[in-house]
Amino acid sequence: MAAIQNIREAKDDPFADEIGQSSANNEYQKGVIHIRIQQRNGRKTLTTVQGISDAYDKKKLAKYAKREFACNGTVVMHPEYGEVLQFQGDQRNNIARFLTRIQLASEEQIKMHGF
Repeated sequence: MAAIQNIREAKDDPFADEIGQSSANNEYQKGVIHIRIQQRNGRKTLTTVQGISDAYDKKKLAKYAKREFACNGTVVMHPEYGEVLQFQGDQRNNIARFLTRIQLASEEQIKMHGF
């Protein structure tokens, strides 16, 4: 958590878009972010995050989320949805809180799906 707070104070914002503007200066992203859970086998689940703008570096988002939630995750290319973040386990609530805390999306822009 302290790492996320220090990110806002650092010169290089890891969530800065490719144009060079900092996400701290931007409004929330446009569009809806969908957070879904998928059943794998047995009790194993997979959490997917779809709809994050291409202006943000998804690999850096995944890196900081993995560290904070103590889970594994990756960015995969989905034929229909584009780049999608995937995390092990049911991380829906954690991801939603993380995205609102770093001011990537508002609570109204996050839609959670699943059982």
